[in-house]
Amino acid sequence: MTTTTTEKTGARTTEAADLIGNARTRIDALDDRIIGLVQERMAVSAVIQEARITSGGRRVNLSREMEVLAHYSDAVGKPGTALAMTLLELCRGRI
Repeated sequence: MTTTTTEKTGARTTEAADLIGNARTRIDALDDRIIGLVQERMAVSAVIQEARITSGGRRVNLSREMEVLAHYSDAVGKPGTALAMTLLELCRGRI
């Protein structure tokens, strides 16, 4: 049995199904870009941590992490805090 476009998208019309399909393609491309940016952020964070540790400092700078949390919260609201926490967790301790 073949799944129709409307069944696949949950839309009730072909026009809505086409719009949803195109939007999902765009979201998939955005997700790929976001993943690439997260990976780049992880690499940059590792450079910072290595420099900090090499100079005798701590791996994590808590005041900086608080700035990042506030920045994300200010930009996208309460869910921004959870997003920032996830990013910080991904970027800690990679060296």
